[in-house]
Amino acid sequence: MNNPLYSIHCKTWKEQLAQVQSRLNQVEPVVVEGRLNRMVGLTLEAVGCQAVIGSRCLVKSQNTKPVEAEVVGFSGEKLFLMPTGNIRGIHPDATVIPTQQIYEAQVGDALLGRVLDGRGIPIDDKGPIVTNEYRALTGEPINPLNREPIDKPLDVGVRAINSLFTVGRGQRMGLFAGSGVGKSMLLGMMTKYTSADVIVVGLIGERGREVKEFIEDILGDEGMQRAVVVAVPADQPPVMRMHGAYQATSIAEHFRDEGKDVLLLMDSLTRFAQAQREIALAIGEPPATKGYPPSVFAQLPQLVERAGNGKKGGGSITAFYTVLTEGDDQQDPIADSARAILDGHIVLSRELAESGHYPAIDVEASISRAMNAVVSDEHLVSAQKFRQIYSVYQQNKDLINVGAYAEGTSPEVDESIRLHSSQQNFLRQDRQQAVSWQNSLEQLADLLQHSKVQAETEVATETALIPNF
Repeated sequence: MNNPLYSIHCKTWKEQLAQVQSRLNQVEPVVVEGRLNRMVGLTLEAVGCQAVIGSRCLVKSQNTKPVEAEVVGFSGEKLFLMPTGNIRGIHPDATVIPTQQIYEAQVGDALLGRVLDGRGIPIDDKGPIVTNEYRALTGEPINPLNREPIDKPLDVGVRAINSLFTVGRGQRMGLFAGSGVGKSMLLGMMTKYTSADVIVVGLIGERGREVKEFIEDILGDEGMQRAVVVAVPADQPPVMRMHGAYQATSIAEHFRDEGKDVLLLMDSLTRFAQAQREIALAIGEPPATKGYPPSVFAQLPQLVERAGNGKKGGGSITAFYTVLTEGDDQQDPIADSARAILDGHIVLSRELAESGHYPAIDVEASISRAMNAVVSDEHLVSAQKFRQIYSVYQQNKDLINVGAYAEGTSPEVDESIRLHSSQQNFLRQDRQQAVSWQNSLEQLADLLQHSKVQAETEVATETALIPNF
């Protein structure tokens, strides 16, 4: 064992083994290609290859560019793929090549001021995005016990929301409305007037023309300097619509983890759910509630729960999700599920919108679940008083309008009639007007104080008119 020649011989073998190991590590793994066996709708069926769920594959056809697809399911030896681009030119027995890669989101300060598609590729003709930072689309869940509590109010610039449905920093709110009621415009107002370090906007499955309008008319040059826009219009494949929502959330998570306060706006959560429904039904998942497969209701909380406050001492993601209620049905499955997982909801009324009342917020149907934790007791009492007076008028509106109510019958109804015009003016706000959180509270207090003084004056007047015997 002490022979020098033996030591030299062992050393030589060790060096040779290390060199062989190094060369083996540099050898790329063998990729087993498959072939396209079947195509129904947008679903591609491949055989002869293996890949994990969520990974990327390339489908090569003759005389056409390879089509990228994502693995969304499998059955036995079959892989189910969903294309992320144009599928024209694909033919039977086309080659399917697993890339062993998963989809990731580019992140970093280089994204500020840029507009991306569902792949993270810029579409604003400002050149490529230079960044070496990437983040998984699915994100990493935060231990709920490590999250910072919601205890600070957020000024959104809208008087009705600031005063009656105060939003906390790190809260997740929903804007519920049917089509054409003004939820996108209200979202735009909050984009302009909310104080945040970074704004991340996800335009998912909406009209393509809205993208340019949102960027130029709502964000503007100043707003875009601190904003990232992920735009995936309705004409994109369902996988890309889902990726757009994941991209926006991953980018927001990156800035939150850097200690910044992020405003995440997603229009809309319903289109995200519909994209998942298209994929699930295409690969054979049975429908459950009104045509929605169970996987849709599993995906919604996985996306929404990624927003919110980060770890103690870190940043926050305050999120607003628009929810399209089909036919103004508030019991729509997606709307009902979203209400259960969000921290509050602002409901927009078609009746108010058609009467020219903007923003068309339904005071009775809206609520902020975090309001109690972020406002003073005095503010909370004022908001509750306002809502009680408003509700009394709505309950007796028909009697009042037909003249069947006799003044003096009920002090509560008298007060609601006296304050109705002032309340309506309070709830209205011009799109170009911003009302700060402090001004909102002062105007709410002034309205209620004026009502109190007016009521005391009326009582004093009536008392003075009583004959003194």
